[in-house]
Amino acid sequence: MPKLRGKCVRALLIGLSTAAAALLVWQLGALESWEAPTWAWRARFFSARETLSPEIKLILLDQTSLDWAQRENGWGWPWPREVYGAISAFCERGGARALALDLLFTEPSVYGVSDDEAMGEALKSGPPAVLALMPGGSVETWPESMPRPDRTTTVAAAIEPNHLLFPVPEVAAGAMAFGHVAGLPDADGVFRRISPFCRFDGIEIPALGLATYLATEPSEVTADVRRLQIGDSIVPLDERGDAILRFRGRDGLPEAVSAAAVIQSELRLRDEEPPVLSPDTFKDCYVFVGCSAPALLDLRPTPVNPKCPGVILHATFVDNLITKSFIAKAGGPAVALGVLATAVGAALSLTYGGRWWQAGPLSVFWLGIPMLIGFAAYARGWWWPVAVHETAAGLALVGALAMNYWAEGRQKAFIKQAFRHYLSGEVIEKIIRDPKHLQLGGEKREMTIMFTDLAGFSTFSEKLGPVELTTLLNDYLSEMTDIIMEEGGTLDKYEGDAIIAFWNAPLAQSDHAVRACRAALRCQRRLAELRDGFQQRTGAVLRMRVGLNTGDVVVGNMGSRKRFNYTILGDAANLAARLEGANKAFGTETMVSDGTWRQAGSEFRGRKLADLRVVGRKTAVEVYELTGFAADPAPAGWETFAAGLALFRKGDFAGAKAVFERLPDDPAARSYAQRCAHLAAHPPTSWDGVWGLTEK
Repeated sequence: MPKLRGKCVRALLIGLSTAAAALLVWQLGALESWEAPTWAWRARFFSARETLSPEIKLILLDQTSLDWAQRENGWGWPWPREVYGAISAFCERGGARALALDLLFTEPSVYGVSDDEAMGEALKSGPPAVLALMPGGSVETWPESMPRPDRTTTVAAAIEPNHLLFPVPEVAAGAMAFGHVAGLPDADGVFRRISPFCRFDGIEIPALGLATYLATEPSEVTADVRRLQIGDSIVPLDERGDAILRFRGRDGLPEAVSAAAVIQSELRLRDEEPPVLSPDTFKDCYVFVGCSAPALLDLRPTPVNPKCPGVILHATFVDNLITKSFIAKAGGPAVALGVLATAVGAALSLTYGGRWWQAGPLSVFWLGIPMLIGFAAYARGWWWPVAVHETAAGLALVGALAMNYWAEGRQKAFIKQAFRHYLSGEVIEKIIRDPKHLQLGGEKREMTIMFTDLAGFSTFSEKLGPVELTTLLNDYLSEMTDIIMEEGGTLDKYEGDAIIAFWNAPLAQSDHAVRACRAALRCQRRLAELRDGFQQRTGAVLRMRVGLNTGDVVVGNMGSRKRFNYTILGDAANLAARLEGANKAFGTETMVSDGTWRQAGSEFRGRKLADLRVVGRKTAVEVYELTGFAADPAPAGWETFAAGLALFRKGDFAGAKAVFERLPDDPAARSYAQRCAHLAAHPPTSWDGVWGLTEK
């Protein structure tokens, strides 16, 4: 009996302590990254077996619609706005309840004011239209040209933008209501929730989906700390005032209608021809219009689909509101009780049934319980935190096993074995677990390397005293380094004003080239913001040259046995340094090798500069000038530059010079014009189209 009583006390202590530890870690937010995939499993399982309410319909501007518009009508993007009038008219024919457009009309139509006015008039004639408002721009107050909403609630607004983008007045005049499309993803970048309201200029603006519902179902909206009541519907809210969505449809993509089909149907009906779609498709429905074509950049990661059209978030909100199926977070006391019961049960079972053939099945059972509870809770509309439950069960199992082995004199061996399996692979943890990582040596790995340097630093540094120079460098290097770190880069070293950094080590990063390019752009733009202040301090305009290259290098601890650095070595690193210096020859600021551009170029704006042979290399490398993100417009004159470059490569120096001289404000074009003049005066004996540098 004393032995059994001792086992019981021991198991209770293990269960209580592991449950408390798991709950503490959960409250600190350290388990969110583990909870996210378990939530995705639940959401995907149920969404594949459920569909949106038949009262919800989607019209998507998909790739088929864009192709049809270009092929049949010659419409580029953006489309003429009268097109949306056709969509509104078709929805009116079918008796739709409301039409929500998850699109931005913040700039006047390229087809003229009459196009905007036509859309506004068409929206007035159609079902109640709701337009989107999005954070951004420069407007700080509600426009006088738009009626000021008088709805007020007491719900805490998770989003309070200082600036908001509004539709142009001609289009806004046709809307019955406006809804915000501001979205805050969770910490992992996934959208699981919607803020029912955002607050701007003292006005509480409903989300697009909620605004659409209220446009046809005027309801009193009241709120308390953790719930929102809309008429007779209750919307549970989380701690920050957001509603957790229950997605429906396989991959989160419910049945949708192509915008092209809707437009064609309306046009055919006007010509008294059979339509592609029956207008009854939208009878008594809330119709949402959004984008699914990748080029329109409105895809959002959700638990059920990493590339989900953003409009589905708002359509799902209305679906959940109609069907009363929002997800509510399980209460803290219930979670604590469940975690405690599981931890104590796991500890008791393994303490009394700790034989090797019993441990496996018992572990499977107790580790499976939290997941089963999580799925059962989801079916009833609750988010049960599986990660903390699993953590408590796992800790209790490990604790019970450890105590069993300790009681048998094997505690030390068990702990060593357990930690050998469960310690993570982070660099610092590797060193703590295994000191051999402090030894000299390295590994070969593909990486993206960045070299930066301040242009003309030696000139203005001579004019500053030691204190002013040091302060200036510290300020500059801090700003640049912060951005590099935010993008996951590893700082190699500083060499005066130069920065050397790399990506894809010590931890693997599959998108290392993209991260490096993004860091380079952000650094250049941050320096541009600070340039005036630095100029006042130095009397000089600070400009930074950046070279990026992707290739194989050796990375690891290098140096002597007593002192060494974690650094890189190899020709790819040397090329990155040469490209940084090569900017001087072209008057550019950021030069990227073709190795980097092949992996990252689709996400950025840039142009080919040259086939370049740098000092110390016999073979030429294609180099590009990185100027912005893919969504940024191409600078004027790029097509002219490309034409001049083609002539240069063919050896038509006079023709190339004439083309480049048409771009007097382009530093690279001016450099090419000078180069062409020299080559025309001193023709090379052989020509391969390569620009060869003679200095670093």
